[in-house]
Amino acid sequence: MTLSLVATAGGVATACLGAYVSYLAYDGSRRNGSRTMLLLAVGVACIAVVPYVVAYGVTPLFGLSDAATVFGVTMAHLVGLGALARSVAD
Repeated sequence: MTLSLVATAGGVATACLGAYVSYLAYDGSRRNGSRTMLLLAVGVACIAVVPYVVAYGVTPLFGLSDAATVFGVTMAHLVGLGALARSVAD
């Protein structure tokens, strides 16, 4: 296996597991009416799923530059960390 194949498989696994954890947190939020769980779901999705979608979906679709891709991924991480910090502070 080549390194690019392993990296892609790791990215897919991370996005899938992140989507599953986000779904579980969202489901818990909806069931219990918990804002903290909702923020956790948003944070995990922004950290684990959105960067993969930006890098492998949005970038090829719109032909974004490397700088725009890095900016999009960094903004997703920033929003995700903000949501996680807010979920802990509530």
